[in-house]
Amino acid sequence: MTELMGVKLPAVRLATLADALGKPLPAGHDDEAVAAIVDPADWSQVWLALAVLSGRLPDEAVVTRVAREAEFEPLGLAKAIVAQLPPGNAVRSVRVVTNVVVDVGNTAAASFTTGIQRVVRETVSRWMATQDDVLPVAWTADFGAMRTLTRSEAASFGVDDPGLPIAPEDADLVVPWRAVMTTAELAAEPERSTRMRALSRFSGNPSGSIAYDLVPVVAAETTAAGMSDVFARHLTALRYNRRIATISHSVADEYEGWKSGLRAIGMAGPDVVGVPLPVVAGVASDDGFAQARQQLVVEPWPMVLVVGSHEPRKNHLPLLEAAEKLWSEGLCFSLAFIGGRSWGGAEFASRAGGLVAAGRPLRIVAGASDDVIWAAYRLARFTMFPSFYEGFGLPVAESLASGTPCITSGFGSMKEIAEGGGAILVNAYSDDDIREKMRLLLTDDALIQRLRAEAAARSPRTWDDYATDLWDELVVPLRPECRRWSEEGRRDRSAAS
Repeated sequence: MTELMGVKLPAVRLATLADALGKPLPAGHDDEAVAAIVDPADWSQVWLALAVLSGRLPDEAVVTRVAREAEFEPLGLAKAIVAQLPPGNAVRSVRVVTNVVVDVGNTAAASFTTGIQRVVRETVSRWMATQDDVLPVAWTADFGAMRTLTRSEAASFGVDDPGLPIAPEDADLVVPWRAVMTTAELAAEPERSTRMRALSRFSGNPSGSIAYDLVPVVAAETTAAGMSDVFARHLTALRYNRRIATISHSVADEYEGWKSGLRAIGMAGPDVVGVPLPVVAGVASDDGFAQARQQLVVEPWPMVLVVGSHEPRKNHLPLLEAAEKLWSEGLCFSLAFIGGRSWGGAEFASRAGGLVAAGRPLRIVAGASDDVIWAAYRLARFTMFPSFYEGFGLPVAESLASGTPCITSGFGSMKEIAEGGGAILVNAYSDDDIREKMRLLLTDDALIQRLRAEAAARSPRTWDDYATDLWDELVVPLRPECRRWSEEGRRDRSAAS
């Protein structure tokens, strides 16, 4: 540590900052040293200085205030930065990196797998295996700074590195500089969004994100209270991204609409490109088939399968009503749901419980292994997915990849997937249409066979394909900006020296 007007400044971090800016660290007082290596008129350098010396990614208010003050009093820059030092943070190691930095914080820490986390793991693990400069990062507990992964977190991406720390608090802090900053998951925590907004706006690191959907904006009534406000703040960070890759072309259209609204505040917004998710059928074992038959099938009747959580957006209640109507008419089939309870699922649980108590052939499995799910797809006569909104209707794609026909909504990403063949479309807002489409596929064997043939003829798209396409569409276009910016910085440093 060195002294600055009675306040300690981390000497190691000061050296790290000088090295990142490519300038020698002059001798003398710290206020003079910081003034010599940081140009206060370049707010990206102010952002970097704040991030490195404080060990925390600054928000917009801090960058703006410090940069404006330093422009009038350059020697006061160090003092303003020191004021941002959190207690006990000065000894933690800070790494300035020029890699392709990928934010995987939620996914790395999770012991379960959602649809988003599956995308992140499948994609980033492939990037790490095929690219030399990919650095996945997580966040500190307070979302104040990015950090390297722990050993167990890295293992979830297929990396076995005994050199990584065991505890998160022992991981190095990470500051991207002349780097590509990529967010692979939904980063909607308010503090995280605030710091990512400042990073994308001020740091000069070209930023890009995978965008999954706009549910809290276009279908806010199907989300939990408060989610729309949190998501709106997340969008304030995305507006400073250079590029967004959506998981379907349908979501790309939605983000283009959001982007057009940014003109009202004088912003152009990011480039938006659709990179649809893959459609891959998993392999089911003999044990998986045995478990699926035991848990889901009512012999000798055909099974109708529904995969997804029981939240209002999935539109499961009309399926129960349609099934009850058809059962009461004498049609013989079983209806099976695979998916856990979610926000707003109480009404579904109550109605389903009543049908089970009445002896209807209804099966509900709260959680199932991938092995059982892939077996269930193949055992089903057809599947149903009449959701009101999906960024990408993964159960539709998985059903068709398994060769099983699907009834799904006639709009959005679900229609986009269905256009490849093997599915029929339904008006998700019409109970009558849902019931009649169920009746059609329960009674028309020729149609079922035609749809199965269409599903089998669909062109496969693998996770390898998706990871490659996403890299080419999201990361590669940002690299020239990064290189150009780096070259300009080197020319500026040469001229200054």
